[in-house]
Amino acid sequence: MRMANGTARRLTAVAAEGVASGTPYMVGTKLLQGWLTATGVPLGLIGLLAYAELPYTLKMLWAPALDRWPIPWPDRRRGWLLLLQLLLVGVIGAMSLLRPGPEPAKLTAIGVMALLLAVVSATQDIVVDAYRTDLLPEAERGAGAAATNLGYRAAMLAIGAGGFIVAGRTGWPLAFLGSAVLMLLVVPFTLTAPQLPPIQHQVSSLRQAMVGPAREFLHRTGRGRAAMLLALVLLYRWPDGLLNVMAVPFLIQKGFSPELVGSVLAGWGIGATILGTILGGILFGRLGMNRSLWIFALVGAAGNLAYWALARFDGGPTALLMAVGLENIGGGLVGAAFVALLMSLCNPRFSATQYALLSGVYALSRSLLSGQAGFVAEGVGWSSFFLLTVASSLPAFLLMLWLTPWNGDGAKGAFDPARDPT
Repeated sequence: MRMANGTARRLTAVAAEGVASGTPYMVGTKLLQGWLTATGVPLGLIGLLAYAELPYTLKMLWAPALDRWPIPWPDRRRGWLLLLQLLLVGVIGAMSLLRPGPEPAKLTAIGVMALLLAVVSATQDIVVDAYRTDLLPEAERGAGAAATNLGYRAAMLAIGAGGFIVAGRTGWPLAFLGSAVLMLLVVPFTLTAPQLPPIQHQVSSLRQAMVGPAREFLHRTGRGRAAMLLALVLLYRWPDGLLNVMAVPFLIQKGFSPELVGSVLAGWGIGATILGTILGGILFGRLGMNRSLWIFALVGAAGNLAYWALARFDGGPTALLMAVGLENIGGGLVGAAFVALLMSLCNPRFSATQYALLSGVYALSRSLLSGQAGFVAEGVGWSSFFLLTVASSLPAFLLMLWLTPWNGDGAKGAFDPARDPT
C-alpha cells in the first residue's frame, strides 16, 4: 500500500506540472491570438507572434544554468518551479491589463509581454522535464509520461475551450485572469510534491554545467552508441512529424468540409490521444521500455497506413473517424514511450540540460526533417506520400534492433544509477 501511495503521489505531481506547462503555452498562443483577432489587429502582425515562441526552441542554451544554480528549497528542482510559477501567475495576470490595437505602442507592449511569457514558460518546461526525470523510477516512467501529457491536455482544454467561453461571455481580460488563477492553483501541488533524493556531487561551476552533460553522456555510452541514440531520438517520431504537417491539407483536398475536419481533429482526435496516452502508461509498466518502444511504434505506423487507405480507397466520414482515431491513439502510445526513453537517457546531475538537448534533437524531426513534406506530397501524390511516411519508421526500427532489442530491459546507453561513478 505504501508503494501504491508513493506512486500515486508522484503521478499526481507530474500531472499537475503538466498543467503548469500547458497553461502558459496556450495563453501565449491560442488565447492571445483570439484576443488580437477580436480587436482588429491585422493578421500579418498576429502572425509575427510565432517569433515569440523561439524560446521554446532555444531553451537548451540556458538549461545549464538551472543545473548549476539550483534553488535548494523545497528541493533543487521545485525551488525553481515555485519561483517560475509565481512569475507566470504575475505575467499572465499583467497581460489582462493590455489593450490590444494596431497602434505601434500597443503592439510593442503585446510583443514584449508575449516574449516574456514564452521565456519564463520555456524555462519552466526545462525544470518540469528535469523534475519528472529525477523523480520517477524506471517502472513509472511510462505512466509518468502519460500523466504529464494528460495534465498538459487538460490545460489545453481549459484554456482553449474554457478561456474562449469566458472571453465570449465576460470579456478577454477576465479570460486571462482566469488563466492566471489556473496557474496559481498548481502552486500548492508543487509545494506538496514528493521530495527529490539528494545527489552526492552537485554541479559546481557553469563550465561543468555546460560541458559536463555532453561529456558524461559520451563517456557513458561511447561515441558510436551516442550517435545511434541521438539518431533514434531524431527518427523515432519522424513519421508523426511527416503526417501531422500534411494531415489537414490532405483532408481538405479530399473533400471533407473544414467544419468536419476541425470537429473530428479537435474532439475525436484529442479524445483518441488521451485514450492512447492512458493505454501507453498502463501497458508500459507491463511491457517494459524496449517492448513498448517496438509495439507502440508499430501502432503509430498503422495510423499512417490508415491515412494511406483513406487516400487510396476514397473513404467517407466513417473512414475518416477510423483513420484519425487510430493515428491519435498511436500518437498517444508513441509519446508515452518516447518521453520515457528520454528520461532514461538523463543523469540526474545534468537532467535539465540533457533533457533539453535531447528534446531539441527531437524537435528537428518536426521541423527540418518534415519541412519538405508538402513538396514530396505534390510530387508523388497522397497515396504514395502516406506509404513513404510508413517507410520513414524503418530507420528507427533498425536502430532499435541494436539499442533496444525486444528481449532487453532498457536502452543500451541509458543511465544506470548503480554504475554512476559519481
